Amino acid sequence: METKNTAPHDSSQHIIQSLIVNLLIVFAKGFAAFMTKSGAMLAETIHSFADCANQVLLLVGVKQARRPADAKHPFGYGMAVYFWSFMVAMLLFTIGGMFSIYEGIHKYNHPEPVEQIGWGIAILLFSIVLEGYAAYSNVVEMRKRKGNASLFSYLKNTKESDLIVVFGENSAAVLGLILALAALLASYYTGDGRFDAIGSLAIGIVLILVAIFLSVEVKSLLIGESADPIVQTTIEDLVAQNESIERLLSCRTIQQGPGEVLVCLRVKCNANLNTTSLSKLINDFEAQLKSARPEVKWIYFEPDMG
Repeated sequence: METKNTAPHDSSQHIIQSLIVNLLIVFAKGFAAFMTKSGAMLAETIHSFADCANQVLLLVGVKQARRPADAKHPFGYGMAVYFWSFMVAMLLFTIGGMFSIYEGIHKYNHPEPVEQIGWGIAILLFSIVLEGYAAYSNVVEMRKRKGNASLFSYLKNTKESDLIVVFGENSAAVLGLILALAALLASYYTGDGRFDAIGSLAIGIVLILVAIFLSVEVKSLLIGESADPIVQTTIEDLVAQNESIERLLSCRTIQQGPGEVLVCLRVKCNANLNTTSLSKLINDFEAQLKSARPEVKWIYFEPDMG
């Protein structure tokens, strides 16, 4: 599926935006959890606190990924952002999901009535607005980047793990807030604190499912995933247009980080090419490929005259 031909994006802005939103929400949810004695509210507070820590880790990853290549890492540090994205998924699973389930089980076995529900409702609605705005901003950014691909295809195939992790966190937060609000209202109007515990369990399940999805997606990038198929298509088109190349023998691409691709290709050239012509062919081909796909940073071109 085709995506836009763009240079690497600035990944920090949407992460910082979500971090600011979550810092505001942590204090609001914590106050509401203290006032209402709600387990679902406490689970949401821990969730937002974990999100803040996660976004700090993503910023660390983005900063490390921008380091220039050196002798120890000749292809740069772009994959650092994949490592930290995977760590974020693990923290979302443990601190967010498992703690919420633990709190839900504890509250179910020892239910407590919720108190001062007005504070909880007001802060949950306030949080839904903020988290909803953050998630909507992520969707707007993804629409800019996805080109002709569907949003689902973009989520499945994109190499920009930081944006997908932030979107996953914000989407889970919106759904978790809705579940917390429903649990709080059910517990208050029925007088049964177990509804609040069920809300905490539901939030934990949502967080774990999102964490599993994110970890699977990022794991593929972390262990070495091929670049977007449009890179292969562009190479095939350039080979077909070049009269000095008979055919493409093999092509391998590796995503080295967001907006950073390594290409290794082997082609069969015309047998009458001399050294000078062959050198010009390679230089021209590399220039054309980098012009068409700016994300291609390294090219290993092997000519075969056989």
